[in-house]
Amino acid sequence: MVAPGGNNHAQLFAQTCTLRIRQRHSLDFSIEFSTSPLRAAVIIALIFMRFRGPAGPTGQRRNYSQTTVNTYLKVVEDFARHFGRSPDKRAYPVEEVPYPRAPRRLPIILTREEAIRLIDSASNLFHRAMLITMYSTGMRRAELCRLKVEDIDSTRMLIHIRQGKGGKDRDVPLSPKALETLREYWRWMKPQTYLFPGTVNGSRADKPITPKVLWEACREAAQRAGITKAVRPHLLRHSFATHLVEGGADLPTVQALLGHVDLKPTSIYLHLSERHLRAAGTPVDNAELSSPDQVKRSRRLHKR
Repeated sequence: MVAPGGNNHAQLFAQTCTLRIRQRHSLDFSIEFSTSPLRAAVIIALIFMRFRGPAGPTGQRRNYSQTTVNTYLKVVEDFARHFGRSPDKRAYPVEEVPYPRAPRRLPIILTREEAIRLIDSASNLFHRAMLITMYSTGMRRAELCRLKVEDIDSTRMLIHIRQGKGGKDRDVPLSPKALETLREYWRWMKPQTYLFPGTVNGSRADKPITPKVLWEACREAAQRAGITKAVRPHLLRHSFATHLVEGGADLPTVQALLGHVDLKPTSIYLHLSERHLRAAGTPVDNAELSSPDQVKRSRRLHKR
């Protein structure tokens, strides 16, 4: 088995370069995939990891972010470790390996009251500043981690998000309430380059925080707020978008604020908006139906 590590990443890239997986509607995975706890994650990784070969990360075919590349590599490494051998030691019937059909589930969101309670329950000012920034802007986790002090434009009341997903810049509104928290936070933390600096050997350093810090902030605040939902950073993004739609924002505006390339992923928030669901009504709302207490019962439910 190829030992996981930085120098072996190129080998893992090369080992997966021959996989060309075409669409299949079946879910009949190979024995290894069906018995492995890493089944779905590995198949997804193998589908998307299409690299040139020994050149490794420097020669990857698709322009993935480094975070995505590292995630896929980690999945394949875990897969190899699970079976005690590298992924290229079996002649997989590549043409018969299907794309997994992932169930389409609506994301869980926080209510407005829960979102405010989450922010108020932050364990410290550092966590509060991150949570209110994320909920008030809907930015992605990685975007928040890379946010710089100079990106906060209090004159125009905007936050500049630079090099977001797809390498695109965008501006989002800066909430006065978020600015109030950020000013208090800046007076205390005095960050230099990155708005939310990370640590080196337990001391603050001029480097971005890791995503783990934001996850921990969400987990601790949710626990203190008594929220039983699985609160993750992306949940705040979903909640931001849904609450905008409920407040009357149109989909193109929400699309622009979220940084979506097209409208399709944004339209999911219509399905989450209570205002839109209630406004749609149902076909029987205005129907003239007889009273249900006059309808014959089929049988007695209890003996007399």
